[in-house]
Amino acid sequence: MEKALEQLPINLIKVVLFGPESTGKTTMSELLAKHYNTVWVPEYAREYLQNKWNNERKTCEDTDLLPIARGQIRLENELALKADKVLICDTDLLETKVYSEEYYGGIVHPELNLYALKNQYDLYLLTNIDTPWEADDLRDRPEQREEMYKAFENALITNNRPFIRLNGDIKTRFKVAVKAIDELMNQRDNLSTYSGSL
Repeated sequence: MEKALEQLPINLIKVVLFGPESTGKTTMSELLAKHYNTVWVPEYAREYLQNKWNNERKTCEDTDLLPIARGQIRLENELALKADKVLICDTDLLETKVYSEEYYGGIVHPELNLYALKNQYDLYLLTNIDTPWEADDLRDRPEQREEMYKAFENALITNNRPFIRLNGDIKTRFKVAVKAIDELMNQRDNLSTYSGSL
């Protein structure tokens, strides 16, 4: 099996923003990356699916998930080389796996399933649905936010992933996230640093 979905081995604190649509993951990714003077990995699916919508007026199909996963890991590996001690990820393959299960009858491509479980992160920040829904071309299921939140939470618990919940306003979430990341940084030695210009 090819290794297009494999993480680059690099000594960083890897943090994933994890949860349903429109729960502030991108906003928090940007804030945390700025705070730690590092880079953050955007959600590749947004660019991929926005282009698909703009060009074909089609939404996500099950055949899109593997190309999205490959694009996501390629982006993560590229940016990991520019990260300074901490890499903030707006999503990961476990999130893609949850969407595959929830949207496509529980079916997950074997390669996606393997690396969703194999790739490792130090901390997941589970974003609660206590934020306003913001519609766009790609978001759907606003009426199923609680159901989706439970699916994401269950994925973390079932797969024994280290996570904390982010609730409340941005300021509260940020404070909780920074405390948890700082604790991880204090426990790890020789974290990879980036000396080039971004």
